[in-house]
Amino acid sequence: MIGFSNLDSLISLCGARNRFGSFSFARQEGGSAPYTADDLAKAVNAVKLTGDKSVEIKMLIADSRRVSPGAAFFAVGGCNTDGNVFVEEAAHRGAVAIISEKPAPKIFPATWIQVANIGDIMGAAAKSFYSNPDEALKVYGITGTNGKTSVSWMVQHMLNESGDKTGLIGTIHYDLGGRCLPASRTTPEALELGAMLNQMRYAGCSSAAMEISSHAIAQKRVKGVHVDCACFLNLTQDHMDYHKTMESYFETKASMFTGALGKLPSSAALNFDDPYGRKIAAMLDPSVKLVSFGIEAKDATVSAQNVVMEPQMSRFTLVWPEGQCEAVVKMPGHYNVSNALAAFAMMYAQGKDMKKAAEALANFRGVPGRMQKVNSPTKFDIFVDYAHTDDALKNGLSMLRKVVKGKLLVVFGCGGKRDRGKRPLMVNAVQKYADIAWATSDNPRGESLEQIFDDMKKGVIDDKRIAFVEDRRRAINLAIDAAGEGDCILIAGKGHETFQELGDTIIPFDDKRVAEELLTLKGLL
Repeated sequence: MIGFSNLDSLISLCGARNRFGSFSFARQEGGSAPYTADDLAKAVNAVKLTGDKSVEIKMLIADSRRVSPGAAFFAVGGCNTDGNVFVEEAAHRGAVAIISEKPAPKIFPATWIQVANIGDIMGAAAKSFYSNPDEALKVYGITGTNGKTSVSWMVQHMLNESGDKTGLIGTIHYDLGGRCLPASRTTPEALELGAMLNQMRYAGCSSAAMEISSHAIAQKRVKGVHVDCACFLNLTQDHMDYHKTMESYFETKASMFTGALGKLPSSAALNFDDPYGRKIAAMLDPSVKLVSFGIEAKDATVSAQNVVMEPQMSRFTLVWPEGQCEAVVKMPGHYNVSNALAAFAMMYAQGKDMKKAAEALANFRGVPGRMQKVNSPTKFDIFVDYAHTDDALKNGLSMLRKVVKGKLLVVFGCGGKRDRGKRPLMVNAVQKYADIAWATSDNPRGESLEQIFDDMKKGVIDDKRIAFVEDRRRAINLAIDAAGEGDCILIAGKGHETFQELGDTIIPFDDKRVAEELLTLKGLL
């Protein structure tokens, strides 16, 4: 499991002004020529530069608290704060340049670079300052509602096993080649992303596997990043609080394949079992190499045949145009076969040896919090999983339903201040597959549990098989008490996460650890 290494890491994980502790935003270029305010102004196509254009810039920062002498501070507007409020603080801490949409004040101690739209230029600033780190790496970008983390971990593992040292950016952590940081969000902001890709380069990485969220595309966090191989997994309802409609959600995802990032990807791996994957295929520029994948799709470039599902793994024949071989993925479920095919399709698109990729997958141990087995007594099983959409719950529960001999018990919740429309759908999915369920808290943030539960109750099919329990630990405890011989408990929603967000408070909470503690207290471990 990924834990908190220090207070700054905890702050970063909570998303507070994107703080990264000791994370370095420096260029790491030794004897290269100094990077000046004039260089930056040209890179971002500045409206106006006021002050000393020759001043040397040593780092790019969008958090005034992380500013140190030589920094360029980006005054970014946000939902809760406006970076322009902190420009004086940044200058006091040693910022030599301010980048803002506002015109320069009449008197200001630092160079002022005015831009038309600060969100549009941050990617260009990072590429210029860090000398195009994305061009020095083969970037594998993965998008989709479900499965991004599993596929990115598989891709990293396959590439590392082939001798290509590979960094990773995603939901669980940021692996920069020399060290790992806990992730504050799936896809970092543009300045942070540039710094991370730069650190991967200097750590000797030749490739990077990166989860790319719809929010990151819409908010231009990945604008300018050259993704060599772009992968689309699936699209089901999520983030309607942000995108409003499924069509808007799809258009955002699809834009990654049609030029929204700047350059077109060299290749695209698309799921042909999902109609949205075929829709993207029809939109591709002819210069983009298409590699389709699928289990059901008869016309897929990369496919799985003779699929055999087992409780802890799946076996199948991997088929591609030039050959086939046997493959094993040590993660259960039909959807993990699809995830494996996505990784294989990306390998094929980049000309990798498919048999060696299959050998690498056979020793892949899985992903923290993705259908991860908890230490439990022999009479029943417990799994934790990150499933937090109705589709992910259907996939996980339908898989367990096929292998569980006794009852299927589920503990789950719906996040606060997120898509309210999916809450009844999640309850409906759980009640269709589970025998008994406990609905509970799952990062309620600043929203009342009463409101969250009210939304969830609209999806109840049989109120005798579901209980609403505010305390997550108590809900897990009740499930353990109810479990008998041959039963299985799924604790869904948080997966790898080691915290709960309650209002403005962050408290430690690890589903796997809590379950093991309760089992120990009961004398079952």
